[in-house]
Amino acid sequence: MSWLLPSVRGYQRRWLRGDVIGGLAAGTVVIPQAMAYSTIAGLPVQIGLYTCMAPMIIYALLGGARALSVSTTSTIAVLVASTIAGLPDAAHRSAEDLQRAAFTLTFMVGICLLLMRLLRLGSLIEMISPATLTGIRVGVGLTVAASQLPALLGIASPPSDSGFFGKVAHAIDHLPQADLTTVLVAAAAIAVLLLLRRLAPTVPGPLVVVAAGILLVATTSIADRSDGHGLILIDHVPTGLPTPSIPVPGDVVSLMPGAMAIAVMAFMETVLVARTNRRRDEPQINVGQELTATGVASLGGGLTQSLPPAGGFSQSAVNLRAGARTQLAQLITAALAILVALFLAPLLDDLPKAILAAMVIVAVIGLLSPADFFRYARIDKAELWVAIVVGAIGLTGGMLLGVAVGVILTLALVVRQVNRARVRPLYPAANGGWTITEPPDQPEDDHQRRVPPEVVLLHLDGALYAGNTQITADAILRAARTSDDIRWVVLECVAVHAVTVPMVDILRDVAEDLERDGSTLILAGLGAQVRATMSRSQWFTQTERSGLVVPTVDAAIRLAAAGGPAQQLTDAAAEDQQRDAG
Repeated sequence: MSWLLPSVRGYQRRWLRGDVIGGLAAGTVVIPQAMAYSTIAGLPVQIGLYTCMAPMIIYALLGGARALSVSTTSTIAVLVASTIAGLPDAAHRSAEDLQRAAFTLTFMVGICLLLMRLLRLGSLIEMISPATLTGIRVGVGLTVAASQLPALLGIASPPSDSGFFGKVAHAIDHLPQADLTTVLVAAAAIAVLLLLRRLAPTVPGPLVVVAAGILLVATTSIADRSDGHGLILIDHVPTGLPTPSIPVPGDVVSLMPGAMAIAVMAFMETVLVARTNRRRDEPQINVGQELTATGVASLGGGLTQSLPPAGGFSQSAVNLRAGARTQLAQLITAALAILVALFLAPLLDDLPKAILAAMVIVAVIGLLSPADFFRYARIDKAELWVAIVVGAIGLTGGMLLGVAVGVILTLALVVRQVNRARVRPLYPAANGGWTITEPPDQPEDDHQRRVPPEVVLLHLDGALYAGNTQITADAILRAARTSDDIRWVVLECVAVHAVTVPMVDILRDVAEDLERDGSTLILAGLGAQVRATMSRSQWFTQTERSGLVVPTVDAAIRLAAAGGPAQQLTDAAAEDQQRDAG
């Protein structure tokens, strides 16, 4: 049973107060927020409430991240909405049928996460670039904001298959029909949430606006239920715990692309939040454990009418600020959600939709970060274009397509990085050593004094693999053919820490090509372990016996200046004879 409740090992009594306060504080944020996010997915608000029950409890029992709070997120909600909207005949299916499909999707996400754990794909998924995530976040943020416009304005919703631009156009067309009361309530809620975030971050803003909205409706006639005008309220929230939901096999094939995309995003969000909130004295985040915990939590959520769970920044930050030290805090949050469902559900019937929309708008503001785009523009234009393309495709083609394109672009960048030439010029450094960075003010005569004209110095930047061997070999040969005077190619190998068969083969081919050109390859700076491994190659053994494997670049230059190993031995013998004669 060592796998159970790993976060409470070594529990100290003094942590209890922080866990209880942290769990209650996180609950005041995550429960209203999850209810709001369920509306993004096109589901009743109680589904968000249910997501704060079984998934939270299961993750608390299995997860290793101590201060992480797990429920649903805006990204997950958008992907769920996109997946459900893409089902065959989705527009003609009943609300209950689509809800069952959503719960089946949650169950499938759990299966995908557990398969990722079984196949050890966690490290591969973590290779998805930050630029891809930036593009996805921007696409999600704008898509979510557009989806909340009808609730903010008090107008009818557009067709469910409307994209970002369709939602914006619909809102603009219906501006004359906007309800002033709804707009004022939404604006006031947004203002309160932003002010509390800025001036009193410890105050649970979502709870404040939810309570204020319910109180406003209960004590005034601002929401007139008799004629359907005025402030629009959420649908009835049933009292009690969720009933079991059974996955529907008929939609599995249609749901699979969405399940895979959601699994990837759920894992990445969970690990990112867990690492961000980890204290220095806590264990490192175990990727495999997080995949297992999130996967089983999603399976449980699929059986209890929940959205796919993932780590959330806002509630986890509240957890941390309140002093939570273990997953006991999340069990407290889940208990609070259960109490709300059992005893406070009737009060939620007076909650205006505009309040939930305001909460969503404020929550997704953090997803829109122009500073990231400026940073990419300054440092790496390729990453900038990845972020722009992923965000644009998410807005025009849907977030599922955006995530897919983001993953493909990330793999393309990885392949591009792996396939680049792993060799660079080597320059004399001011301290007497050698550097791959060309000194800006180095005198030409200093370079000539330290590096003879018949020698070219190159640095091998790491091990070679099948994808980059030939391009690296071509770069070495080009450098060797820049001048007819070059007779020695010195390849510094201090950065090589692993040996591959393609690496040995290509170095042998390069040495043979250089020999045909009248040049000689000298290997410098090989580590003892790398050298021992390469000694199993007949070519390297012969090269080593020929004296063309030396410990340093300086030794290689001295060897070249002496005319090679044979000439060096002849000169040394002549010096010995002169000393003996003297």
